[in-house]
Amino acid sequence: MIPIIDAHIHLDQYEQEERERLLASLGPEVKGLVAVSMHEESCRALLEIKRRTAYLLFLAFGFHPEQALFGKTEEERLFQWIRDNRQEMAAIGEVGLPYYARAAAEAAGERFDQGPYIALLERFVQLAAELDKPIVLHAVYEDADIACDLLDAYGVQRAHFHWFKGSEDTLRRMEAKGRFISVTPDVVYRERTRRLVERYPLRLLMAETDGPWPFEGPFQGQWTHPEMIRHSIREIAAIKRMTEEEAGNILYENTLRFYGGTD
Repeated sequence: MIPIIDAHIHLDQYEQEERERLLASLGPEVKGLVAVSMHEESCRALLEIKRRTAYLLFLAFGFHPEQALFGKTEEERLFQWIRDNRQEMAAIGEVGLPYYARAAAEAAGERFDQGPYIALLERFVQLAAELDKPIVLHAVYEDADIACDLLDAYGVQRAHFHWFKGSEDTLRRMEAKGRFISVTPDVVYRERTRRLVERYPLRLLMAETDGPWPFEGPFQGQWTHPEMIRHSIREIAAIKRMTEEEAGNILYENTLRFYGGTD
């Protein structure tokens, strides 16, 4: 049995009945979930879910960048709440920069000011340094370089770029610093993700679903479930020319060390 940890799932974004069905249906190979948050309400919901289940959840608290920013009062309240609950969390996240919102605005001929989002990300990077926690990043394409600059500026070493897309130069920079990347089940059918897996070292890879985000290809119309990662492991193993057991165990150990704090 190859052990699995879903390295990035929005557990609170499933409807309650769906979430309960998901947790009840996890097979013994699924050893844990890294549950990331969207905003303060999401953080609170995840903490309540963790307290009500015996299942192993690694919680990440933050503010997803692909949404309108909050006011200063709400921002300060979230940062204080995270500090107050730091013992309950494994990481800061999901945080980052709004690449898709910015691209949509610019395509519509609208001006998009990314400055406030960069300032907020900087605060989260500072918080990760202050609390000595890993950070989970939504930062793709050229936004990843901004995130890397901030990580370097504050000496944050433990960084996980989920569902990453970016240039070869950025990949070289991330690899040199030991930054982690996770891939979704789209590795089964998307050539871009397959090339990323081929290029990046397995010691710096994790596998995720980003559920409840839906997938295409052979997963079209399917409910996004952590056990989809079995298909990702099979594909990653083939790309890396190794057995599924070898690849799966390395992905599992990578994720456990990063989020569980094990050596």
